[in-house]
Amino acid sequence: MKLAVVDYGMGNIKSVCNAFAYLGAKPVIADTPSKLNADKIVIPGVGSFGEGVKNLAPFIPKIRNAVNSGTPVLGICLGLHMFLEVSEESPEVQGMGLIKGGVKKLQTRMRLPHMGWNSIRIKKKRCPLFRGINGDHVYFVHTYHPVPKENVVAATARYGCEVNAAVWKDNLYGTQFHPEKSGKIGLRLLENFLEL
Repeated sequence: MKLAVVDYGMGNIKSVCNAFAYLGAKPVIADTPSKLNADKIVIPGVGSFGEGVKNLAPFIPKIRNAVNSGTPVLGICLGLHMFLEVSEESPEVQGMGLIKGGVKKLQTRMRLPHMGWNSIRIKKKRCPLFRGINGDHVYFVHTYHPVPKENVVAATARYGCEVNAAVWKDNLYGTQFHPEKSGKIGLRLLENFLEL
């Protein structure tokens, strides 16, 4: 099984690869689109939506082809945001549009960014990413979250408002939280992704 982790210059590639290596996988760092021919693809990411889409642009045709051919694709944080059409953070920039809807700033009176451990509530029990995982604590660092127009929210959290913590649409998976920084629960989620 070939696992590609997209390196588009934004993200915690090393910690994501280390987590998969700990699970026995041998992730390939895809720093060019030609390296995206894989059985599974992970798009990590930390940073702004506009910069992310700009840097990811050369990879987008291959990512679309992978999604259309049924390849499991996991977006983490910014990686998930770019699945959607637009973001309040960079309204002039178009996302990949793989999921209808946008990315919006958290409407909370609590301090932003939402940073630290928070429990999740699983809304779609059939989502394979959450096999063996209940309302456990995971690690968040973000100010924006996905607000899809489709019924794809797989898990939520509370931070003075409802936070969309994960999405699932066919072979497309996304987490707002960072599984690679979420201890045993995060490792279980990544292992579930490997087993798809």
